[in-house]
Amino acid sequence: MRTRTLLALTATVAALGLAAPASAADTPVLTTTDGAAVAVGDVLDASLASGTAATFYSSATGTSGISCTKSAFSATVTDNPAAPGTATESLTQHSFDTSGCSTNVVGVLGVSGITVDNLPYTTSVSSDGNVSVTPAAGSTVQSTVKLRTLLGSITCVYQAPGLTGTANNADNSISFSNQHFTKVSGSSLCFANAFFTAKYAPVTAGGVAVHVN
Repeated sequence: MRTRTLLALTATVAALGLAAPASAADTPVLTTTDGAAVAVGDVLDASLASGTAATFYSSATGTSGISCTKSAFSATVTDNPAAPGTATESLTQHSFDTSGCSTNVVGVLGVSGITVDNLPYTTSVSSDGNVSVTPAAGSTVQSTVKLRTLLGSITCVYQAPGLTGTANNADNSISFSNQHFTKVSGSSLCFANAFFTAKYAPVTAGGVAVHVN
């Protein structure tokens, strides 16, 4: 009778999942820094890293263009598999507050608007830190920039097939460097190419920094 009782207890413990602790393989790609898994449906938020600016320069090595000190994004997690792997999100908001934008383009007096179009975009974050931003099929990553000039207001539209970036656990950041956009419409005062650079940190879920595993 004692043997049967022990066997029954062992079976019960196993059925309840108490026989062994969860393995490392159960750790998802995205966790918060307090160790909690980021759930599907959670919203990731981030603003520009302190002391940095998002820039749209006319060349990859130049400093002529637009600089903004206020920008933020929000993305909803759509999949967070076990690590190593790739988590995905839906980027639903990406904003630039033009009160923090300035420009040094000759003939341009200021920036009156920067809008990220064609949202949502699919964003993926891999365990190796690679980040990609992809538009819907048949669409593009697009930004519309409105400038005040000596000749009045102008609108410049820029497009890119997608963006690539890097996630860094040291400061829970996502960075983009010299992402190439091409002008598809606008006056001659709109530079032909725009190279986007920005660092967003910390990326948080529910106010807690997010770690990539």
